[in-house]
Amino acid sequence: MPEILALLQSIAPLLEKTTLRQMSHVIFGVLTINGRITMLGLSRWTEKDGSYRTIQRFYQSTLMWSAIQWVLFRERFLKPADEYIGAGDETVISKAGKKTYGLDRFFAGLQQQVIPGISFFAFSLININEEHSYPLQATPIVKSAEEKAASKAKAEARKAKPIGEKKKPGRPKGSKNKDKTVVVLNAELLRIQTALKSFIAMLGAFITLRYVALDGHFGNYPSAWMVRQEKLHLISKLRSDAALKTAFVGEHTGSGAKPKYGAKIDVHNLDIQYWQEASFKDGLRTDIYQGQFCNTDVDFPLNVVIILKTNLVTNTQAHVILFSTDLDLAYDKIIKFYSLRFQIEFNFRDTKQYWGLEDFMNVTETAVTNAVNLSFFMVNFSHALLEPLREHNPDYSILDLKSRYRGYRYASEIIKMLPDIVPMHLREKPDAILLAKIFQQIARLGAIHSAFLPISSQ
Repeated sequence: MPEILALLQSIAPLLEKTTLRQMSHVIFGVLTINGRITMLGLSRWTEKDGSYRTIQRFYQSTLMWSAIQWVLFRERFLKPADEYIGAGDETVISKAGKKTYGLDRFFAGLQQQVIPGISFFAFSLININEEHSYPLQATPIVKSAEEKAASKAKAEARKAKPIGEKKKPGRPKGSKNKDKTVVVLNAELLRIQTALKSFIAMLGAFITLRYVALDGHFGNYPSAWMVRQEKLHLISKLRSDAALKTAFVGEHTGSGAKPKYGAKIDVHNLDIQYWQEASFKDGLRTDIYQGQFCNTDVDFPLNVVIILKTNLVTNTQAHVILFSTDLDLAYDKIIKFYSLRFQIEFNFRDTKQYWGLEDFMNVTETAVTNAVNLSFFMVNFSHALLEPLREHNPDYSILDLKSRYRGYRYASEIIKMLPDIVPMHLREKPDAILLAKIFQQIARLGAIHSAFLPISSQ
């Protein structure tokens, strides 16, 4: 398809001509395939020169995926006047084999349990105005032997602990105060810090990033400290039982050092000075509070937003605690930025549902890296293909796009058979407009929403 080659021209300087040609065949196969996206499956749907061996060679090529993703984004989607935030999260891909690169046991959010598989940590750029996420980097999570040994020892210690044993109240005997200014990052945060540095360097002078949104797993001091080391601010979520306190205000009259913390915050009985707004919907009252609070585990104050929902019938309450390390950020932006973090989850959904992230059967490091990054690349590439189609039908979806390319594939095969069907004396050069109409009509089959593009006689 000519539009595939046209889009690939922006990344052509990053690829060899042979690799670019192979990539065009693979992309066409991914767009047309009906079923699991594997190398063998792709070879059955590609056109001439897209053999199984060609696809194998592509998957064994070493590609600069971060640069490829960035150049495509910069040339097709970057709007310098718009505001962007970064978002990061981990995605787990289930695997049943024993030889896949990076194979280990990871906690999967969908299954809510630890499963065998591989894991990647992805960073994306979210356009605040469009409320759309563009994945730009996927880093494999490969645990070291020391990490595996530590995890195994921790699991065994948990099993050996007597059931029902309660922890003694108070501090353990002989424990000492810790210097909170000295933070030792664990192996997970060190990996993410390296990826974050690479992500920031990739953006260069094109985008000045100020905020990174991470989920509640990173709502802790080491994660906030790690992000602040890169001159960014973290937006995340605290535990619902987080120990929040006000800063000590007033004159200290007692003996000893001046207290650092004031009264403990009760999220269900907050002072009116922190109240920002209230709203009512479906029998629920939602109150939003904002204040600069301290946490005994964090060395600096946090800009905290508390969302308190009250059932007006039963009077039961539930709350969410969001925070930012930027003390000047407004409460509505903290809520919006953290809500937009979920857009990266939609990226993960698309990679698994449409672009083969759960399907590939490669096992080597290079092939696995290419399969995973190709899935993320297709999220942005398909968005570029959808843009002109959504001008004619805003509801045009990825399923419609795949139906369109599958229909083109069917039409192409039918037209190739015409010389064998039509008698020699009736043959003449087909009209270009008529062929385009045939292609568009067949491409509509199986589509949920149709979108006709203007037909040119060229």
